[in-house]
Amino acid sequence: MAAELKSASEGRTMVLTISNPDHRNALGPEIYAAGVEALNAADSNPDVRSVVITGAGSTFCAGGNLQRLLDNRSKPPEVQAQSIEGLHGWIEAIRTFPKPVIAAVEGAAAGAGFSLALACDFIVAADNAVFVMAYSTVALSPDGGGTWSLSRALPRPLVNELLMCGERVGSARLQQLGLVNRVTPAGGALQEALALATRLNERAPNALASIKELVNDAPQATLVQQLASEREHFVRNLHHANGGIGIRAFLDKQPPKYS
Repeated sequence: MAAELKSASEGRTMVLTISNPDHRNALGPEIYAAGVEALNAADSNPDVRSVVITGAGSTFCAGGNLQRLLDNRSKPPEVQAQSIEGLHGWIEAIRTFPKPVIAAVEGAAAGAGFSLALACDFIVAADNAVFVMAYSTVALSPDGGGTWSLSRALPRPLVNELLMCGERVGSARLQQLGLVNRVTPAGGALQEALALATRLNERAPNALASIKELVNDAPQATLVQQLASEREHFVRNLHHANGGIGIRAFLDKQPPKYS
């Protein structure tokens, strides 16, 4: 069966499912392109408030297709470089997408699959989920922003252990380290991710977009720069229609209904 990225709607949440059953949901150029296209569509659709990325069946994503990578060794280096650019385009699209993106992980998240989960704003993982940066096991180095995400979240010695030794890490351990938000029984990651998405969908989209942008920019900003950005976003959101809706609802002790 051909690899594809399936799209479905669950209320106001778009669910993207990596489906490549013959290769444990391994990634490839067709999935990268579909991922970017889906996020562009979700961005322009006001009915979509959040996105969940998951894998078909009992595996989240096995990373790259090793057979395809082996075949690419006989082709010009530009072929693989172009493929990685496709992956990186999807990773950048997730990071800059103005709505929350949640990874729902069952089973293995390996290599680029781990990087993909790290690019999301939240990770919900089953208690049997296993995360592994498997690159060094096959004499390769990471892609998909894995080094960027891990280096900003964990101490350097631990990052080196994960990347150089290819250590397999369970969801409970990653939750202790602050990388996984919620751990569920096996088979429950998607439903828990959808429940989280529903909570997020009830909040003002403009405020969530501001928070995501501020959090993304914070590591590179000085305190003065970040304070200025926070001021600009705060004033903009106060004068947004949702600012009035939220404040009035809170004062009236009523649930808000944001546009």
